[in-house]
Amino acid sequence: MKILCTIEASLYRPEVRRWRDRMGHIKPQGEVVIVLPCSMRKPYSQSKSHRIFMRATKNFQELILTSPFGICPRELEQTYPIQSYDVSTIGDWSQEEIDVTGKCLTEYVDGKQVIAHVAGGYRRVCEEYLDDAVYTCKDGRVTSHESMENLGNELKKYEKIRDKNRNLKKLRSIACYQFNTEDASALIPDGSRVMGRFSKRIIQDGEQIATFHYETGLYSLNLKGGFIVKESINKNLVEIDFDLKTNTIFAPGVVNADSDIIPRDEVVILKNDEVVAVGKAVLSGEEMKNAIKGVAVRIRHRLK
Repeated sequence: MKILCTIEASLYRPEVRRWRDRMGHIKPQGEVVIVLPCSMRKPYSQSKSHRIFMRATKNFQELILTSPFGICPRELEQTYPIQSYDVSTIGDWSQEEIDVTGKCLTEYVDGKQVIAHVAGGYRRVCEEYLDDAVYTCKDGRVTSHESMENLGNELKKYEKIRDKNRNLKKLRSIACYQFNTEDASALIPDGSRVMGRFSKRIIQDGEQIATFHYETGLYSLNLKGGFIVKESINKNLVEIDFDLKTNTIFAPGVVNADSDIIPRDEVVILKNDEVVAVGKAVLSGEEMKNAIKGVAVRIRHRLK
């Protein structure tokens, strides 16, 4: 579903604010952060400009600046809603856009060295909010031969991130975003195997933890993933007091639910503090607790 962000008020859309708030759980990897402009095409890596950037920036930490979402680490570019928004990319930024994006940038960088490969409004953000950054675009054209040569020469000073570490960090960053906590990195334990070309199955000790969906860039849980969420993350929990016989939980059957749950969140169903199922929320956590009718959760997997 496309999210139209054509006016400045889009800075305060619920899904946009939620994205910016959750970026606080995502930490950069490696010695340096490369700041890049966004593109009209999503995910960014499919655009002509980013294909050019990535020839130089592969295996470094990339961060894309974009309004109204603020920032997007490369590893999250396929995650909803950042992969579905539509906005002008002419490069003109209002002061409010600069301030909102600049605050996100400062919090993410958190003292790391920055190479800012940007021009126009993107460069204004960096100049106003970063005290010490190296600017590699001198001619106002980020894809020019001169600019790309400058970027490549600057990157020679830094060590690349090893592929294995980069892939594991990507999977964990997505989990931290989805479950709104840094503790969610536990969903992807050391030694996990990833199977599949597009949608990917996360496997540990021969048992599936979750599925990463290519279409949304988010996880759906298996029962083992539900146990990890309950024990290590302690979020998105829904309590019931009856035996599950079907794959639908109605609101009157919910004893308690995390207040932070919103519709379409992955949730873990508990009975007597034990995991009995995993599924997708239809109502918010508050609605589950207060509604007297209606479907609360659609179950995907349950104990038989």
